Amino acid sequence: MAEIRVPELAESITEGTISTWFKQVGDRVEKGENIVELETDKVNVEVISEEAGIVTELKAAEGDTVEVGSVIAIVDENGSNAQPAEQKSEAPASDNNGNAEKTPTVEQAVEDTNKVERIVATPSARKLAREKGIDLSEINAKDPRGLIRSHDVENSTKQEVPKAAAPAEKAAPKENPNKPVIREKMSRRRKTIANKLLEVSQNTAMLTTFNEVDMTNVMELRKRKKDKFQEDHNGTRLGFMSFFTKAVVAALKKYPAVNAEIDGDDLVLKQFYDIGVAVSTEEGLVVPVVRDCDKKNFAEIEGSIYDLAVKARDKKLGLDDMMNGSFTITNGGVFGSLMSTPIINGTQAAILGMHSIVTRPIAIDKERMENRPMMYIALSYDHRIIDGKEAVGFLKTVKELIENPEDLLLES
Repeated sequence: MAEIRVPELAESITEGTISTWFKQVGDRVEKGENIVELETDKVNVEVISEEAGIVTELKAAEGDTVEVGSVIAIVDENGSNAQPAEQKSEAPASDNNGNAEKTPTVEQAVEDTNKVERIVATPSARKLAREKGIDLSEINAKDPRGLIRSHDVENSTKQEVPKAAAPAEKAAPKENPNKPVIREKMSRRRKTIANKLLEVSQNTAMLTTFNEVDMTNVMELRKRKKDKFQEDHNGTRLGFMSFFTKAVVAALKKYPAVNAEIDGDDLVLKQFYDIGVAVSTEEGLVVPVVRDCDKKNFAEIEGSIYDLAVKARDKKLGLDDMMNGSFTITNGGVFGSLMSTPIINGTQAAILGMHSIVTRPIAIDKERMENRPMMYIALSYDHRIIDGKEAVGFLKTVKELIENPEDLLLES
């Protein structure tokens, strides 16, 4: 018999939420096969069974929060004593002689009217009922077996007739039936994103500086080289992200404070260049990290970005893919954003925002105007670490390297 426990996730993560059970009680599972998916604050983690056998017990339901190290399922090599989480009972009572009484099954509890009815509920339903002060015997379960689930407890509270308010109190405002709304519970990931962004905005002195980049030269270079590049590098496409990543690395070397963070009373100047690239997924924004960008060529950077984006959208990112980036690039231009003020990622000192490429009339000199493909770029930075002069210089360096891609090739 083997216990399935919540694995160690990361130093800062102590719990997760049961997202999906891949196996149910009575199902066979092979050694090394995924049995459950956990949603954590950062990524989804699939937990495997260390033994082959039959799932005999699920100790938590989908949506339950479970702590690292806790037992969430039992796998029996012989497949005996199967007990679903939904039918799991509390410790049996004892008679006057100290002998343990047999716990009735769901069918016995429902069908045998000569015996005291046994209330059968999931652990999460019992916990929720205790928190809300609700008697489980007063809840009508939708399950045909009489099993009470957490949503039955929730529905019970919604259906309760509100008590008359005291004369001095005002009744809580009700939603207008003529103005319908959809109310959804926030996912763990969305709550974490919201809390982290709020924490950054409250705990940093964040400012944003802007510049604009003439994309003419880099677009022409990419147009000339993209077919040969793709042929030489096994189908890897030459995009703009590798140019901006290389420009960022060069600018970070010139302005090291932008590649720093505050740790207590210390300023930590990072001597590595692990660049986070923001990727949008259905569950929110994630920032996987491309490691050692100063040592990678354009093809290696493009390949890494593509692989991480696929893993993000397939929910296959690991915690190692997202930890300890030194700087972040986000590209709101792919969604049509013309200009924005990106929020700094975690404890980093700054973030670069790319935006849409738009053809605009640009003054070439006092007498000439030309239509050029232009992009606004933004650098949000922590003013506690970075002075305005450094921030403007950093962004100007990125601009100059993108506008002169041959210099960028020499820098890299």
